[in-house]
Amino acid sequence: MSRRSPTRAERRVAGVERRVARIAASPLPVVTWLVLVAAATACLVCAMLPVGPAWLGPAGAVTVTGTYAWALAARTGGRPVVFGTLALALGLATVLTDQQVLETGAAVLTAAVAGVLGVMSTVPAKGFPAAVRECLVALVIAAVGAMAAVGYEPTIDVLRFEYAGLGLALLGAVVLVFRLGAGLHGLGRRGLIVVAVGAVLLAASLLYAELLRRYGSTGLVDSLVARVQWSRQELGAFPRPIIAVLGVPALAYGCHMRARRRQGWWVCAFGVAATAPVATSLGNPAVELREVVLSPLYALVVGLVLAFVIIRLDLALTGNRGRRSRVAEQAAAVRPEPRRTAPLL
Repeated sequence: MSRRSPTRAERRVAGVERRVARIAASPLPVVTWLVLVAAATACLVCAMLPVGPAWLGPAGAVTVTGTYAWALAARTGGRPVVFGTLALALGLATVLTDQQVLETGAAVLTAAVAGVLGVMSTVPAKGFPAAVRECLVALVIAAVGAMAAVGYEPTIDVLRFEYAGLGLALLGAVVLVFRLGAGLHGLGRRGLIVVAVGAVLLAASLLYAELLRRYGSTGLVDSLVARVQWSRQELGAFPRPIIAVLGVPALAYGCHMRARRRQGWWVCAFGVAATAPVATSLGNPAVELREVVLSPLYALVVGLVLAFVIIRLDLALTGNRGRRSRVAEQAAAVRPEPRRTAPLL
């Protein structure tokens, strides 16, 4: 029997599919994205100094909002053109209408998207140096989002802004990780323990100040306040507890687990406790820029020390105590994931 020749519509669809495949394989989209983000970051830095015309800040903020939404949709297997266009339209409407509600909404959404994108942009880490690299990548992405959020010049309540950014970022990360981590049934006993510990640490990090005020003794509170003040005076800043105790360790340990087990994504979800606070860090005008920069850096150092201890304990508990065992375990950590610029789903 002779084969049926394809119709004109089928040939057209096949041609479109081939063009889409060529575009996906081309480095042009990634290069274009990097150029746009770099140009937007330069505009935002000039607006913060301030140097140049007044439109640099809003232009940079709108560009980052659109490019970050596009990248998050592309990374998570969504529709980057649709979501990137919607985010760009929201940013343009905010800048053109000059409405306080839109400015606040755009700032919060930009910070939340930056926090989630920072976590989703990571890749599995076989060794601890690679985990350090992934933490740096996530925090840099969040820092650019922080500049974009204040580029809209919103009128905000600082605590509400920080809580809203963290809450939306955590919600978005959990929804995405539910698919990436094979649902709740993919956690296993160890994963359930890790997620429970992370939830407790998140609640404690958010409530520690109120718990100290209500239940802490006067001497303990005064001692802690004195240490914070000393750190700010002598070191320039005090590490953010939620970043140091939860965010950075969860991100580093989660990337370590992802090279070995899929449930590592559930640990990475708590990495927004590092990226979201960084993305909202510029919202408080009472804090100097030096402290805004130094506080996450100090928290990063403390968090990496904790992550190193956690990873070593995990390796010891799984029977990889000596150096040779750790080297062999690292060489066997070959769980595949798409590259950083490829869709996860």
